[in-house]
Amino acid sequence: MLKQLSCYCQYILPQHWLSTLAGKLANSENIWLKNKLIKFFCWQYTINLSEAAIEDPLAYKSFNHFFTRALKDGARPINRQQDGITSPADGTLAQHGHIHQHQLLQAKDMYFNVSSLLGGNTELADRFDNGHYATIYLAPHDYHRVHMPISGKLSQSIYIPGSLFSVNTMTSELIPNLYARNERLVLIFETEFGPVAVILVGALIVGSIQTVWMDKPIRSDVIEVTMPDTDISLEKGAELGHFQLGSTVILLLPSAHPIKWDSTVAANKTLLTGQLLGSLSNT
Repeated sequence: MLKQLSCYCQYILPQHWLSTLAGKLANSENIWLKNKLIKFFCWQYTINLSEAAIEDPLAYKSFNHFFTRALKDGARPINRQQDGITSPADGTLAQHGHIHQHQLLQAKDMYFNVSSLLGGNTELADRFDNGHYATIYLAPHDYHRVHMPISGKLSQSIYIPGSLFSVNTMTSELIPNLYARNERLVLIFETEFGPVAVILVGALIVGSIQTVWMDKPIRSDVIEVTMPDTDISLEKGAELGHFQLGSTVILLLPSAHPIKWDSTVAANKTLLTGQLLGSLSNT
């Protein structure tokens, strides 16, 4: 009951103010502050730094520098199967399945609409109807860089302002339309199998969502649609962006090539970046 109450209290919290404050603290290069934050975080979440490019936790210039840490080369092997879709991030597979009549499963008996997730763009939503989706939750202890699940060329970027509810399991089971409420960045890539959407969903105290081609994070009160003026093409496994603090990545896959999920993929299973999610059919 207390956990449910704490979840519903998020409706009245100053979500954006708290997230802005958290972002400023996390970006601080004050040695005393950043060391205290990093030490506490490592203790609280038992962070594995043996796979990090920089193993000394106090060598990072800020908490966010530590939080968005790079891994050693080869720490996340990328499955190179040509028709394979790989996990874009480390995390827990919250849900995956078939998009039927524009509906995606959020949690048990709770659905949300593709069009609302895409900022009300029904034409774009139609491109994914009868396709498939996967929702991956990144916990605080996870590696927080996001990578390409398949090779593709960026055709459209849509920033959608919104709330900043937590995206943990309990919140997803209690807050309707959670992912369509929260701030998010929708990235549409054209691939040899059709359009693939990589959606980075913000959350409470997430400082920002950043891509490798952006000079700075987008922050706006209105939906911003961007068509790239340069050729942004990324190979499978290439870094796409990162979260400053934790959140969720949602993949939308086209209907023209149904996916055959890998036998190891199941709800609530832990995923690693580059792990095979499934194979896109050529039929």
